[in-house]
Amino acid sequence: MNLKFIHDNKGNKTGVFIPIEEWQTLKTKYSDLQNEEVENNIELTSWQKEILDERLDDYYKNPSDVVDFDTTIASIRKKI
Repeated sequence: MNLKFIHDNKGNKTGVFIPIEEWQTLKTKYSDLQNEEVENNIELTSWQKEILDERLDDYYKNPSDVVDFDTTIASIRKKI
């Protein structure tokens, strides 16, 4: 299985990426995964999709204007 681990900025594993072909195979082998996927499949509303599209567009136009999550949280905590 060709898994790719996702890490936070401190190097801690926070998730795993499974290629779609392997995910399809796992769902066939373990039917509970298919049920889990259907139960947890939440569709975004159109206004949520619009906000995401605007934010992604802004990111692609200004990729250097981003701050990682931990830095943002630290900045907020200093202000409170």
